[in-house]
Amino acid sequence: REREEVLRQRAQENGLPALYVNLVGGQDELVFDGESFVIDARGDVTQRAPAFQEGLYPVDLEVTEAGVVPRPGSCAPVLSEEASVYQALVLGVRDYVEKNGFPGVVIGLSGGIDSALTLAVAVDALGAERVEAVMMPSRYTRDISLEDAQQQARTMGVEYRVISIEKVYQAFLESLAEEFAGTGADTTEENIQARCRGVILMAISNKRHKMVLTTGNKSEMAVGYATLYGDMAGGFDVLKDVPKTLVFRLAEYRNSEREVIPRRVIERPPSAELAPDQKDTDSLPPYPVLDGILELYVERDKCIEDIVAAGYDEAVVKRVVRMVDRNEYKRRQAPPGVRVTRRAFGRDRRYPITSGYGKSITRPE
Repeated sequence: REREEVLRQRAQENGLPALYVNLVGGQDELVFDGESFVIDARGDVTQRAPAFQEGLYPVDLEVTEAGVVPRPGSCAPVLSEEASVYQALVLGVRDYVEKNGFPGVVIGLSGGIDSALTLAVAVDALGAERVEAVMMPSRYTRDISLEDAQQQARTMGVEYRVISIEKVYQAFLESLAEEFAGTGADTTEENIQARCRGVILMAISNKRHKMVLTTGNKSEMAVGYATLYGDMAGGFDVLKDVPKTLVFRLAEYRNSEREVIPRRVIERPPSAELAPDQKDTDSLPPYPVLDGILELYVERDKCIEDIVAAGYDEAVVKRVVRMVDRNEYKRRQAPPGVRVTRRAFGRDRRYPITSGYGKSITRPE
């Protein structure tokens, strides 16, 4: 409601009504949400167009002795944050796909909440007939992930197939056995799995001329919890600017209209399933903590001391800040995605990859 407050102040200062007219549509990362409105000289909203809907909305102005007075018109309801963000994602995906001439999209459906929400947005944006979901299990994929992915694909009516990465992954391990001799398994093997999936999705994209939608959220992109040329490989990242905690809220919002995301997907602990019994919290702080720190550091430009003063553990804050700083190189190679927060990575937050200024450690004197 910041726009209304700005216009309200201008209208009251000048003793004149103010009309705000906004575009509706997506342009790469930007989504214009419409919701044009009229404010009278007293600062009251007299008419408001619906958000995310194109239309013609006449405004009647009456000239009186007191000045120009807008006649009351219909006021569309103000959307909740979840409804507004979800509709922005839908419109952003629809316009990016349509305006760039793609016949459809393909999504790697893992049985996790990020790909589940991405699939829901894609179907709402394009229709089920233009969305293809591919489950690519490995030796670490749990049966419940396979079951949940299949259930959602069936519920949403999309084309769905299962392509195991096991043979491809094993071929990589055998080819690299001599190179890896004497070393233990680490994130290298995990990243190979992600890249196997990326190759499969991009091959389908090339063959069928469909665009790959990636599924990484803002929390993961902030700290580099993603694989270059793996799960980051694609043409558009639907959740690029959506923090993980908001991902859960959006999933609940979408299910409030009709349950399309299995409850188990929302309720079980997030996992990349790239190693035995893996959970996201093995590598990251709990998402409510991580997202709170990221909001202060990325969106509000707070330094470490200020973030700690807000109630966060100093060691955790320093670790998160270091992860954000050193993963700028990954974010530079990420696909575009809809901007929905106060500050998105990319055009809103521009920092060099190579630096020595230590901006993240202490408050400037």
